[in-house]
Amino acid sequence: YARQPHEPGEPMLEVDELIVPKHPNHRLSFSVRAGEIVGLYGLVGAGRTELMRVLFGIDPALGGKIRVGGVPVSPRTPVDAIDAGIALVPEDRKQQGLVVEMTVRRNVSLAGLRRNQQLIGMLNHQVETRDTEDMIEKLKIKTPGSDQIAQFLSGGNQQKVVLGKWLALRPRILLLDEPTRGVYVG
Repeated sequence: YARQPHEPGEPMLEVDELIVPKHPNHRLSFSVRAGEIVGLYGLVGAGRTELMRVLFGIDPALGGKIRVGGVPVSPRTPVDAIDAGIALVPEDRKQQGLVVEMTVRRNVSLAGLRRNQQLIGMLNHQVETRDTEDMIEKLKIKTPGSDQIAQFLSGGNQQKVVLGKWLALRPRILLLDEPTRGVYVG
């Protein structure tokens, strides 16, 4: 990996006095600027996953403020978070990130169903195919083709499909919860 120095941009995610349900006595405040990569770590149960679930609208915040690009947001559902430009690659790809019985193409297009609609509500298959082929190429997903059933891919390639689903949306903020869990180290 070749590192290239750059100056971080404006604050992209600002969290002020956020209270998550599992740890109501701990208020969280932090800021992430455009171009920064921030890692959260801790023992199991320390609250990392719970924070991401609140930021992505899966669980409600008990208090505090969230701003994305300076705009206040209150994600009450994942759709609200997606609309605000937030994406989440969950810890458990098979239970929460993929529909393993579906094809690579259908999995990559899931998060963008509303975005990829045509005026009459039908799915734009050209955009779906373009996004999928783009993610297969960029992420080097080893698959015989976009119509391969996801369950027959290796764990690492399944994880790439989950990541591709969110990258295809070009989110402003990408949350990764244990992104290498269950992935072959090599």
